[in-house]
Amino acid sequence: MDMILEPARRMTREDLMYLLNLKDREEIQRLFDRAYQVKVEYVGNKVYFRGLIEFSNICRKDCFYCGIRKSNRNVVRYQINEDEILESARFAYENHYGSIVLQSGERDDAQFIGFVEKIVRAVKELSSNSLGITLSLGEQREETYRRWFLAGAHRYLLRIETSNERLYGRLHPEDHSYRKRIECLKMLYEIGYQVGTGVMIGLPGQTIEDLAEDILFFKKMDIAMVGMGPYLVHKDTPLSSKISDFEVIKERQLELALKMIAVTRIYLRDVNIASTTALQALDPTGREMGLKAGANIIMPNITGTEYRSSYQLYDNKPCLDENASLCRTCLGQRIESVGETIGFDEWGDSPHFRK
Repeated sequence: MDMILEPARRMTREDLMYLLNLKDREEIQRLFDRAYQVKVEYVGNKVYFRGLIEFSNICRKDCFYCGIRKSNRNVVRYQINEDEILESARFAYENHYGSIVLQSGERDDAQFIGFVEKIVRAVKELSSNSLGITLSLGEQREETYRRWFLAGAHRYLLRIETSNERLYGRLHPEDHSYRKRIECLKMLYEIGYQVGTGVMIGLPGQTIEDLAEDILFFKKMDIAMVGMGPYLVHKDTPLSSKISDFEVIKERQLELALKMIAVTRIYLRDVNIASTTALQALDPTGREMGLKAGANIIMPNITGTEYRSSYQLYDNKPCLDENASLCRTCLGQRIESVGETIGFDEWGDSPHFRK
């Protein structure tokens, strides 16, 4: 293991699999410690906030794992109006977050495209161009991506969910295309976005080899930021039937997700990696664990609390009733508790992208 973790070593797929397969607690802790050292060396010990605004749960997609999938009739659908979105963005600006994420269910109609473009321009105006903007709005046409980029968005998160095309096919209906997903990632890169992607960890039918290939995929696609987390069940989805008792595997899901963060950090070094809310759904200190395993991004939810219960991609999502001010205070204390500082008023672009 020590040889694999040597900084100058060129890690192979077998090396990645070996680290992801670690079972001994002491060895796993050594993995986390090494990942943290790499993080500090390549991206520092600052944590960058991305204020998350989940402005709509209306979606044209029907992914088998997602709680806001088109076919779920138990969801109360909503779209937040422009004034409410800008109120949340103003909170981020006045509280020195540096960046926001505009996220929603996937749509590609003209009204939606124009609405997003207008919001991006308005956020830039209210913040005197100081707020960074990440979009997470799914697959779109190249023209749409360009419009949003020219309006002022500069980062885009489009998760692949798995780089295994056959497994991808088992997670989506037949009208969903793995190849189109790849094409969209390439389009975003060519337009000039800082491109982010990510995967679900611990999916039914997923192997350690699949996860190692996911990390190699991040490298191949020259990804600047990674947003990945454990697969969590939503009861109103077809995929939930593949898990008989999720409580039994919760600990494994958390450990595997943390190992993925650590191995990705060691292999890719200078990218941004998010410590996701899904980690906290498995353990109250899950996001802090993610930071100690090599992550450097946190996405505090600044969506109005009246909407949050309707944007649950998985069951038991944390912080549904915690307003933005409380969330900021709580996260600040959590981050300080692990010896990190917050990069206030900074976009926090990854060194990998700047290179």
